[in-house]
Amino acid sequence: MTVAAILTRKGRDVVTVSADLSITTVVQMLAEHRIGAVVVTDSAKRIIGIVSERDVVRALARGPDTLGGTVSSIMTTKVVTCTDRDTINDVMTRMTEGRFRHLPVVEDDRLAGIVSIGDVVKARIEQVEREADEMRAYIATA
Repeated sequence: MTVAAILTRKGRDVVTVSADLSITTVVQMLAEHRIGAVVVTDSAKRIIGIVSERDVVRALARGPDTLGGTVSSIMTTKVVTCTDRDTINDVMTRMTEGRFRHLPVVEDDRLAGIVSIGDVVKARIEQVEREADEMRAYIATA
């Protein structure tokens, strides 16, 4: 199964922000949309960063005044991405090794979606269950 299959089911909508937005606004967006990360893009929808709940917590460790700053001061700029063609196993490995839970999907150097560890685990469980059902059906016909 590939990332494309996940995006076909969940959609390609991604909450994005600009680097000059306030951290307070991003925190409100995370809560409002019930998501764990927003992608920071430029005007051409190219990814320039990502802000996750973990980035916000690290910023808060420097003091509450940090919330008055801008996204550019806390965003992760070395964003790991994937494509529609990546497999679930590839994406799982990347997320586990990098210790992050959100992976933007790019197409032609532009944001095309996002997958979370929850999306990937759900898809993997469905895949394993389907394989088990197929194996049971095969054994029953033997």
